[in-house]
Amino acid sequence: MLLEDVMEEYIYHCHARGFTKKTMKNKRQEYKQLINFLKGKRGITDLESITLHDLRAYVRLKQQQGLKPQSIVAIFKIVKAFFSWCKKEGYIEENIPLNVELPKVPKNVLNGFTVKEVQTMIDAFSFKNYIEARDKALISMLADCGLRAMEIRGLTNENVRDSSILVNGKGNKQRIVFISPALKRILIKYERLKKEYFKDMDTANHYFLTYIGTGLSHVTLDNVIKKAGKRAGIEGKRVSPHTFRHFFAVQCLTTGQLDVYSLSRLLGHADISITQKYLQTMNDEQLLTKAVSSSPLMNFKKALID
Repeated sequence: MLLEDVMEEYIYHCHARGFTKKTMKNKRQEYKQLINFLKGKRGITDLESITLHDLRAYVRLKQQQGLKPQSIVAIFKIVKAFFSWCKKEGYIEENIPLNVELPKVPKNVLNGFTVKEVQTMIDAFSFKNYIEARDKALISMLADCGLRAMEIRGLTNENVRDSSILVNGKGNKQRIVFISPALKRILIKYERLKKEYFKDMDTANHYFLTYIGTGLSHVTLDNVIKKAGKRAGIEGKRVSPHTFRHFFAVQCLTTGQLDVYSLSRLLGHADISITQKYLQTMNDEQLLTKAVSSSPLMNFKKALID
């Protein structure tokens, strides 16, 4: 079978499953590069002609191009998905990519935010006008709910309820996260200023809006977060939505308020192994805090008092 024909069928399969535009774009780009490599460098046009050596050569090409190990692993995950589907459909007998050795990704401890830093970033914004209130609410929700960038940008007015938020996550999977009283207080003030600011304007149905009433772009959200970091004097750390998501996860784990299974559901992870990676990124001080809060002797005293 022609490789391009099978890939076209797979692309329609992915569309039917409801993958996001970003995911589909990444898949198309990677499959185009793979086809060009197999045709141009290996002389292969049929799916059945692809061997383990061809895919190993493709990984070596990526290494020669200077891609980092984590980028190569992410790219090859897309390749694996295609071949797994081909095996399931009966187009191939062996899932070849499973035997391809990939470069090891170094395990770096993320230098995450401290509680003081997050509080300073939230306090860096006021309620003096709509934009200030919006940015304060954005930073507060990122820190208190651990949402992805695309999730918080995509929130509609109906998604944000009295005590919970309906989140549309990766692969159009929905989940519920909860609004704490502290966050609710900020959101009430934000909604009041938002209603006043847009009272004579037609706006998009997004919960967070630009000053002209449209939904936030990725760049706009990134600029808000960078502004928060600058105002708070954060240096030597990556100030991004993911760092806030990491902060939320680590705080939930270190305080002992949530087990890893419950946290996995709140974060919208498809596999608990993804959530467990947050445990690996905890620094010594955070591990110490978790160990002390979990200490049997410390809890003996608490139990006796209770």
